[in-house]
Amino acid sequence: MDSAHSPGFSAHSLTPNGVDIAFERGGSGPPVLLLHGFPQTRAMWAGIAPVLAEHYTVIAADLRGYGGSGKPKGMENYSFRAMAADMAALMSGLGFERFHLIGHDRGGRTAHRLALDFPDQVQSLTVMDIVPTHLLLDDLTKEVAKAYYHWFFLAQPEPFPENMIAADPDAFYQSCLLGWGAAKLSDFDPAQLAAYRAAWHDPDTRRAMCDDYRAAIAVDFAHDAADLDRRVPCPALVMYGADGAMAKAYDVPGTWADRLADMQSAAIPGGHFFPDQSPNQTAQALLTFLKTL
Repeated sequence: MDSAHSPGFSAHSLTPNGVDIAFERGGSGPPVLLLHGFPQTRAMWAGIAPVLAEHYTVIAADLRGYGGSGKPKGMENYSFRAMAADMAALMSGLGFERFHLIGHDRGGRTAHRLALDFPDQVQSLTVMDIVPTHLLLDDLTKEVAKAYYHWFFLAQPEPFPENMIAADPDAFYQSCLLGWGAAKLSDFDPAQLAAYRAAWHDPDTRRAMCDDYRAAIAVDFAHDAADLDRRVPCPALVMYGADGAMAKAYDVPGTWADRLADMQSAAIPGGHFFPDQSPNQTAQALLTFLKTL
């Protein structure tokens, strides 16, 4: 995928919601949508998507602003609501009116918003290594602030973080890959890592990723505050890295208990980037969940 293509997957692009969305498709059967997080691209699923594609039609998409997808200007274009609307329209445009939804990191936050805004389309929801956005920001501890300082650095007004990162993009983004629990650079497949690097070397991608974090504070927090009394109705799986920063700071499944009506959970060896570190265990946990539905 990207430069880490999976066998049997083909690359495509559609403009379902006014922004080009790059995605790959493989397999057959019920549809599953995979959404990556920061600072990655759809390439993160290269070790997982082929396993799922033995049983499902798998769509792995780049979020707007990331990878091969469009990068509109304006922080307001990077709310999770906007990203979710892209993906709901993409899946409808592909003929999938209901689908299983799996998201890691920013993709998980997009997935949560999609399940709230388009509940009739989401057959199941899996969120990976996140606690709810509103909870993280509203009840911030010093430990989380230190581990997740990037939330507040990237949210600073343009072009301050962009200019700082431009001095050495690899150093900054690789510090993110290694900084959130039990990861080393060798945990990342070289082809997938090359795809991530190619993306973050693009100044437009760096600007868009900053806008993603700006929008979380300026836009998404209010959206989530308005929905604190709502539960996602579909079956849901909360996955997290057993050695990650979130597992150290929170009872991760517990943070979702009042937001998901029908919840299971699974801890996977590794840190925040456990899909890269433990792709086989991640894929098998996903299949175990999906096959019960």
